[in-house]
Parts: sequence; C-alpha cells; structure tokens
Amino acid sequence: MKILNVQASAGMDRSLTRKLSTHFLECIKKCISHVVIKELDLVKDPPPLMTPEWIAGAFSQTAISEELQLALARSDEYIKQIEAADLIVIGTPMYNYGMPAALKAWFDQVARINKTFSFDLSRGDFPIEPILSNKKMVLFTSSGEFGFETGGVREEYAHLVPHIKSCAHYLGVNAQKDLYHLGIEYQEFKDKRHEQSKSEAFAGIDRIVRLIC
Repeated sequence: MKILNVQASAGMDRSLTRKLSTHFLECIKKCISHVVIKELDLVKDPPPLMTPEWIAGAFSQTAISEELQLALARSDEYIKQIEAADLIVIGTPMYNYGMPAALKAWFDQVARINKTFSFDLSRGDFPIEPILSNKKMVLFTSSGEFGFETGGVREEYAHLVPHIKSCAHYLGVNAQKDLYHLGIEYQEFKDKRHEQSKSEAFAGIDRIVRLIC
C-alpha cells in the first residue's frame, strides 16, 4: 500500500492531529506487510499560492512556455504524489473555522482541469467530474471549540470537514464511502470533555485500520 501523509498543523510536536496520524500509520504498518509512506509536510514546505502564470498555464489549450511550466511545477509534483497513492492521510487543525492556509493552497494546486477533474458543459448543471478514483482518505482534525457536527451548536461554523469532503473528489476519493474522519474537540477548554474526546479519537483508530485492512 502506498500512503501519502499530508500534515498541516503548525503545532508540530504538540499537534494532536500529527499524533493521531502517527499512531494510525504505526497501526496500519502492523496489519499490512508492505507499506510505503510519502511524507508531505505543508508547514515545513508550504505550497505556493496560485498566480496569473499558474492560471494561464493550467487553462492553456496549447503548449506552454518555460515560465508557465515553472509556475505549474509544484502542482505537477503534488498531483503525481496523489496519483501514486492508494491512501491519503490528512492531519489538520481547524483554524478560524476552516482549513489552514497551507492546506487550502495545496488543494488549490491539485485541483487541475484535465489533470484531476474534467469540465464539460454538456453535462448540464454539474459539468465537473473527477478523473482520479478508487482512493481512500483518513482525515484527522482538531478544534478548540466543539459542536461542529450536523445538528451541533456550531454547525454553521463548520467549514473544515465539509470543505475537505467537498474537495475529496479531486483526490480520487468518494467522500460518501471512502473517507474516514476522527476529530478531537474542546482543545481550548482543556477539561474532561477534551480528554474524553482525545481518548475516543485515539480509540477510533483501530476501527478505521480494521476497515482499511
């Protein structure tokens, strides 16, 4: 199994999502004989932002200049990493109710027309279709507050997990059946609820490992 391990927490060694991801990878290596892990740390090596040159190169229908090729180089690299992976692990905190900037920049780099999705207006009101398929995702999140689930007290502020699920098809992941999520809440409260949430998330890893293995 080839795994792409994408980490987006600036908390580094203190990060709960990095710890969840590490524990998951340790467990998956015990049940699958041959595992190759590609590490992608978006904090140590942040993705570039989209530029006019990036857009010009990505949407060009003819051969592009060296300048435009250079603008797309990191995007090409990221897409190759996704294409090679069977499983994508994402560890990310919630920052200001959404993705960290580096993770959003990564998604922007990998959402490429004719690379990870096709666009055809003959399909009507839903012209986008993913090109990649049959990949799985394990998503680990953390948040300072709580209640972001459907029906929760902060559901209207939940822009992290829903956004990632909405973009998962660019990675070849069917979010309805092949995306597994565990999250730790109450981090800023530092109380028993946080400890329970943390314990439940780590305990849930075994269930996900069994489903994947």
